Amino acid sequence: MSKPQDNANAYLRTQVMSASPAELRMMLLDGAVKFARQGRQGLAEQNHELVYTGFSQARAIVTELMTSMRHDVAPELCEQVRSLYAFMFQELVAASLESDINRADKVIELLEFEAETWRMLMAKLKTEETEAGATTGAAPTQAKPNAYAPAGESKPGAYTPLSIEG
Repeated sequence: MSKPQDNANAYLRTQVMSASPAELRMMLLDGAVKFARQGRQGLAEQNHELVYTGFSQARAIVTELMTSMRHDVAPELCEQVRSLYAFMFQELVAASLESDINRADKVIELLEFEAETWRMLMAKLKTEETEAGATTGAAPTQAKPNAYAPAGESKPGAYTPLSIEG
């Protein structure tokens, strides 16, 4: 008999394996927000284990976000975003070490803003793709390389699975 956790892990694995690079990035951002909130909750409750696990997972995801950008596509943009993620990483470390809820809140706010921006971008691209297909009646055009796709990905639609499990 399978456990509910096994079913949830199988579902998540299927989601990750079938997701586009943009959807994977969205999952990572959502995971970073979730774990940063857990770390913040641990600070508020003085639960050191929750602080450690939440902030450790959030830092791991922020590191993945920082290192998985395609610098060959948009080097200036990637460097700016990398700097933002480096700042978030440092603030997560400081929030954990100094038990500073304000620093945790700052990172959570930035991550939520990044996630919402990413959701809006994905919705806009989907709308544009739908409109372009409807007006021309032609098949969708070849996608441009994605600066946020995992490094080394050379063909559209290919992806490298990432984990957001805690």
